[in-house]
Amino acid sequence: MAALAYTGGKREINYYFSVRSAKALALGAVLLLTACHAASRRYRGGDTCEYLLSSGRFLGEKVWQPHSCMMHKYKNSEAKNCLIDKHVVFIGDSRIRQLFYSFIKLINPQVKEEGIKHGNIPFEDKSASIKVDFLWYPEVNGSMRQRIKSWAEGSVAKPHIIVVGAATWSIKIHNGSNEALAQYKINITSIAPLLEKLAISSDVYWVLQDPVYEDMLSESRKMITNEKIDAYNEAAVRILNSSSRNSKAKVKVFSVSKLIAQETIMKSADGLHLPESSRDTNAMILMNVYCNKIMKPIDGSCCQPQPPLTLIQKIAFCFFTLSIFGYLIISLIHRNNYRKNKSCTDLESGEEKKPAISTPNVSTLEMLLHCFCKLGLIMTYFYLCDRANLFMKENKFYTHSSFFIPIVYILVLGVFYTENTKETKVLNREQTDEWKGWMQLVILIYHISGASTFLPVYMHIRVLVAAYLFQTGYGHFSYFWIKGDFGVYRVCQVLFRLNFLVVVLCIVMDRPYQFYYFVPLVTVWFMIIYATLAVWPQIVQKKANGSCMWHFGLLLKLICLLTCIYFLSYSQGAFEKIFSFWPLSKCFELNGNVYEWWFRWKLDRYVVFHGMLFAFIYLALQKHQMISEGKGDPLFSNRVSNVLLFISIVSFFILAFILIRNIPGYVRSVYSSFFAWFGKISLELFICQYHIWLAADTKGILVLIPGYPMFNVLVSTFIFVCVAHEISQITNDLAQIVVPKDNSTLLKRLLCIAGFFSGLHFFSAMQDQSRH
Repeated sequence: MAALAYTGGKREINYYFSVRSAKALALGAVLLLTACHAASRRYRGGDTCEYLLSSGRFLGEKVWQPHSCMMHKYKNSEAKNCLIDKHVVFIGDSRIRQLFYSFIKLINPQVKEEGIKHGNIPFEDKSASIKVDFLWYPEVNGSMRQRIKSWAEGSVAKPHIIVVGAATWSIKIHNGSNEALAQYKINITSIAPLLEKLAISSDVYWVLQDPVYEDMLSESRKMITNEKIDAYNEAAVRILNSSSRNSKAKVKVFSVSKLIAQETIMKSADGLHLPESSRDTNAMILMNVYCNKIMKPIDGSCCQPQPPLTLIQKIAFCFFTLSIFGYLIISLIHRNNYRKNKSCTDLESGEEKKPAISTPNVSTLEMLLHCFCKLGLIMTYFYLCDRANLFMKENKFYTHSSFFIPIVYILVLGVFYTENTKETKVLNREQTDEWKGWMQLVILIYHISGASTFLPVYMHIRVLVAAYLFQTGYGHFSYFWIKGDFGVYRVCQVLFRLNFLVVVLCIVMDRPYQFYYFVPLVTVWFMIIYATLAVWPQIVQKKANGSCMWHFGLLLKLICLLTCIYFLSYSQGAFEKIFSFWPLSKCFELNGNVYEWWFRWKLDRYVVFHGMLFAFIYLALQKHQMISEGKGDPLFSNRVSNVLLFISIVSFFILAFILIRNIPGYVRSVYSSFFAWFGKISLELFICQYHIWLAADTKGILVLIPGYPMFNVLVSTFIFVCVAHEISQITNDLAQIVVPKDNSTLLKRLLCIAGFFSGLHFFSAMQDQSRH
């Protein structure tokens, strides 16, 4: 009964929810979400600076998440570069003094809070010509107004940043009287126009008062209640907002500190002043508000303007637009002609005939335009997700549950969808697809959960990446060894399938090729495997069967390859010289050098070689019938199988997993169709996650549905998987068109591709020149 329910459940799911219906649902979700976010941006505003200053939530004890955008954690070197030749002034009471110290510690962490408590405190960093001053004005009164007036109307040099706020002293001195509140309103009303005048040329922030923890307040501060603080804050907000006559000269209200204090004030030492972690968060928010538009950090989307379209992006936009219009025109003409030629009525007898079941012949041009049409719409979604300021982005935050619970969930699904393999050979196609699938899903969960901060998980993920490269060595070596096919068609097909999506993303998303490091890695290793086996003398299985000496010849080739890998891994200079030659340098440079490429290549430099060696040994054992691959049969004798299984279980190596997965006959004859489905699109999943699942080039998380983190992940994941599957189909269709089997036609296509990359290089050079 359980087996029948299991099989019936799978059929029921597959019947009502096909891939095609899933994609249609994903398209509808994208259109709806895009319309909702566009409407929200138009009617509610999409200024991430305002969100950063006014709203957010804690992800952890000390991790603050602004609403809809990502906050960058500034290092002291970055802070200095941003504030070079700048003058910053903090005006207010002891709470503002705390914020002042937290701010200057971002510039110089060695600073100690040793200044006069009730007096002015100067700070200067002469190396970067940065001046930061704290001015003691605990009350909003005539003295504060006079100081602000000297900047607004006098000849004194204006500060670049002004942070001001005060109220608790007024409440304390006047014992929380209503007269004091009325005078506070009068004083702010007189100061507001001066602050607005300063805001024309400077960044001016009014800091609202944080709540207090009334139970911890001393007797002399008992009159400072949250009710009084709310009244003072309400007055400040109302007056500053209503007095703004110039929309461009607006005093920015720093209200987010209130939300932070509500969560942390109970940890205060005296009930009035915030704990150090909260003050540091406020200082970091100030740094993000001012510096993000200057430094443009990758992992800081708050207060960053949308980057302008580059020349290459504009050309790509025109190309995809023309493709869409071209496809629509040709499709309409083609279908119209098809209907005219279709005869459904016998004119002589007057009886209606059933039309023949046929579809209109799709021309190569129409198929090509159809692929580019779909690709253009998908690339629009990519751009809106990770380059436009339409959708929201948030920082990652790691917890053990956010990583391990999804792992258990996909494991259960993988076991639920179990089927028999078509063949029972070691590492058969279904098994390698399954292997790629579960590894890719684990890596995706690792990325979205931010698990790289947890060292044990990071180390295990490094093994999974190495396993991908192991499969690269095993798969390509096996193909060339068995087939002996070293033709240009095979090479072009593999290179096209590996690189097509990345090249398109480099153009649309304005990113270097090396940014998608894994694709260059597997591409280079494929070419190394090809060169190793294709170079004279070409040694393949058919030739080696005639004489065992050819096996030694192949081993000699592998030893030469291992020697080259060893030399390049310990000779950074030689490696960089090879990949610094043009045009290789255009593909492998990142931030002006190839060090990152050398580092990535070096991490798993021997894994591909081990994959090739394993394939050679396995195929040799298979040829000499030294292993049993029948259905249900163990690979070796029971004694040998048990020993190998024990060694594999107590060790953690790629080879150990292969032995555990293949030695028992039953385990080798079944596979998870769930994992295998994802394995077939693993490359697209890995690349697409950069921009339409994660955000800010993998540094953050894309937010399609704000306020509901779990539901957001479910919806974005569903769309992301559908898009990756569609791109996989588009790539396969284009590969048949762009890379034909006919050699003469293929040569012409290669010349066209060479012309395309030459044009791309020309426009890239023009683009770089215009930037400089």
